[in-house]
Amino acid sequence: AVSNLSARLCAEAQPGQTLVQRRVLNSVEDLVEWEPVGELAMKGIPRPMAAFNVLRLQHQEVLHRG
Repeated sequence: AVSNLSARLCAEAQPGQTLVQRRVLNSVEDLVEWEPVGELAMKGIPRPMAAFNVLRLQHQEVLHRG
């Protein structure tokens, strides 16, 4: 089911987009910049699902300890 949803999101993505579902976004939202895409109705998925476009990694400073 997860691979089916991933394939559907890839098929919906426009060139340059990386679409993810809410559960994936929850795992990485502190690390990336993102934007909501809206509810997508996808073949084989019973109801529309919120999708999010991952734009880029957020700038994070690296602390060196020495």
